[in-house]
Amino acid sequence: MNVIVSNKYQSLLSTLDIDIIKNINGEFEVEDLVNQFTNFYYNKMILDVTALRNYQEVSTFQSLSVSMDVSNIILLLDDSEIVNSPKYLSSLISMGIYNFTRNVDAIKFLIDNPNTYKDVAQFHQLNNVTTIDSSNEGGYNKIGLRVIGIKNVTNHAGSTTLTYLLKKELAKKYNVLAVEVDEHDFIYFNDKTLKTTSSLDLPAFIATNSEVEVMLVDLNDRGSISACTEVIYLIEPGLIKLNKLIRKDKRTFEKLCDKKIVLNRSILNPRDVKDFEYESKSKVFFNIPNLDDKLDNQKVIEEFLIKLGFARFEETVGEETKNNKLFSIFK
Repeated sequence: MNVIVSNKYQSLLSTLDIDIIKNINGEFEVEDLVNQFTNFYYNKMILDVTALRNYQEVSTFQSLSVSMDVSNIILLLDDSEIVNSPKYLSSLISMGIYNFTRNVDAIKFLIDNPNTYKDVAQFHQLNNVTTIDSSNEGGYNKIGLRVIGIKNVTNHAGSTTLTYLLKKELAKKYNVLAVEVDEHDFIYFNDKTLKTTSSLDLPAFIATNSEVEVMLVDLNDRGSISACTEVIYLIEPGLIKLNKLIRKDKRTFEKLCDKKIVLNRSILNPRDVKDFEYESKSKVFFNIPNLDDKLDNQKVIEEFLIKLGFARFEETVGEETKNNKLFSIFK
């Protein structure tokens, strides 16, 4: 049985489909909660962060962590800038508070699958440097599904549209889900199967949708790669965008030397791509031209998926080749 302590998000928490033994609403001092629940048995406490007086001060949670077992607490964060700042989240982790989310739907998952330090390490800052588990390219994946991040390297290189096109094509052969992180641009595609989440809640979102074979994650320009098993780095090879990129960080291509670099919205021909590779001292994984996102059949996207190792599309190409033979007498 679980406890809910709510304030601002009382109505949202009331929709949770979980067993509740006690539900209180209001604004409380840490001491108030300690007095009420020290000798009260419960499984998890779902704590609306706004129910704590002075919740934007880290010292409030220091008092909480000293007086209560924080491993049994799930924090529902608000959307304030302070609470969602890297420093604030890192402080929570330093106090052993690993279960926090801005998504009410993720609470039920965290009750049965509480986070460990590894699950939140990407938010922890040590000496002002964010630590990321890099056991694979992304560093996080509890489930054996393929989580592909699509990230813009040059500004607005088309990650959202490409994610949508990849999802449409993959859906013909695979059980696939597409999600965007920290943005709400998917609404413009009028496709209700497209999902939206936050960077903070992405690991839980992946875990709760583990039945799919492939998950595409639109990371846009800023999203963290920590929840992905592999990442596609998009570069729009226009002169102005490339110059901006190099001026921002001269070591960009050095950092991308072992990554999947994909040219998107590209007008480069194969020879131009070779020149690009030579000048940037990099290797291009694939070259995608401007595409019409209204078309249902995208041969370039299919070729790209084959290059990524989606073998079921190779079977389709094989059948087409067989059916299009010039002389049908040759079997």
